Amino acid sequence: MGRFTYDANSPEITAETMFDLASVSKVVGTTAMAMLLYERGHLDLDVPVAGIIPQFARGNARRQSVTVRMLLAHSSGLPAYVRLYRDAPTRELLLEAALAVPLEADPDTRAAYSDIGFIILGAALERIADESLQSFCGREVFGPLGMNHTTYCPPAPLRANIPPTQDDREFRGRVIQGEVQDENASVLGGVAGHAGIFSNAGDLATFAHCMLQGGRPILRPDTVELFTRRHGAGSRALGWDTPSTPSQSGKYFSPRSFGHLGYTGTSLWIDPERRLAIVLLTNRTWPDTRSELIKQVRPQFHDAVVESLKEQGA
Repeated sequence: MGRFTYDANSPEITAETMFDLASVSKVVGTTAMAMLLYERGHLDLDVPVAGIIPQFARGNARRQSVTVRMLLAHSSGLPAYVRLYRDAPTRELLLEAALAVPLEADPDTRAAYSDIGFIILGAALERIADESLQSFCGREVFGPLGMNHTTYCPPAPLRANIPPTQDDREFRGRVIQGEVQDENASVLGGVAGHAGIFSNAGDLATFAHCMLQGGRPILRPDTVELFTRRHGAGSRALGWDTPSTPSQSGKYFSPRSFGHLGYTGTSLWIDPERRLAIVLLTNRTWPDTRSELIKQVRPQFHDAVVESLKEQGA
């Protein structure tokens, strides 16, 4: 429903419309890649990050104890967000800056959401696989599942058919449409561990169906179970989130549910008990990222879907 922008002449949204997934990329791309590498024996979840990217430790004992599992569970001690793009104008410099971000807490002592951790995780997975997230996910996740409208860095012919996310007057000085809204991901070339994927509702429903089928045909059920169950005392699983109190997933999703939110106004929630997945795609950041009404819309939307299904006897 709706249009690309508030302009009455703006194109109408359709079921095929692709959106900037923002942090939903963390599960559809980065976590899926981690799951596949783990399942194939290429990724040890408890290997120190410094064992993959030595410059991460920089001789610091605390940093040497940070593992891949901690990055996935957001328990590394890294901060939530740093505007690295302000002082790091290239991919190489931004990755160097991310690897040098100081820890805010001792590793594995708290669960605190971290974009920086997932930037580093994406870089680590690319080193293990010896290829980019874009290449690996396209071949091993999106391709096998038939997610033909899911990609990093949409080609130029597609961009006009993607809703704009921001009139960015501070950093890029242009309307952001068909390119990643996140500034750090933009400097990273649009392919990053924390953001960068564009997709539509149908493709995300296909991905969710895969998860509801225990990962078939690309993953094993035990891998899905490991990554989607809570890790520690907080709501975080490995890469995924689970319902908290209160939750953006609303009041009906079971404790076994898992999902993720995206800054641009996207979300994906999956409930294996109800055999239900709900995809919500918006460009709530248009035109200037200030509105946070999505925080009211999301739980009400999820509740309305479940209540509608109850009325239908589903």
